[in-house]
Amino acid sequence: MVIDLFQKINFTSHSGLDLTWKIEMDALSREDWECIAHMIIELSPPFKEAVGIPRGGTKLGKLLNLHGTGKREDPICIVDDVLTTGGSMEEFKTKRQWRNPSKYIGWVVFSRSRTPHWVNALFQMPYKDESGNLITMIGMKD
Repeated sequence: MVIDLFQKINFTSHSGLDLTWKIEMDALSREDWECIAHMIIELSPPFKEAVGIPRGGTKLGKLLNLHGTGKREDPICIVDDVLTTGGSMEEFKTKRQWRNPSKYIGWVVFSRSRTPHWVNALFQMPYKDESGNLITMIGMKD
């Protein structure tokens, strides 16, 4: 059975938002996930270890963890598949920091909105800000 990556469907996101389309990451093959991990490794600074947010980030976390340095001075990398509000990333980081004070970086495959300052998106989708203005991220530099 073929699963579409992009689906026009009404659903409620993990963060409680009513949305009209979905990015269905279960459509990706093992090879797709391996390529995504490869792209992140090429772009990311070194990290001690990678931790995936359940459920969406677990595959990616395991693949990226193979490239962790194990060095105490390197940050911990938190990953997820799709970021909608950033709440899951922030909550996961807060819980981890309490147990494991460290520097953190984050990666998501797709971002549907503005990412927290410490999170990078492989694919940043345009989004509307609080005033309804369309925000595109092409050409932005830190």
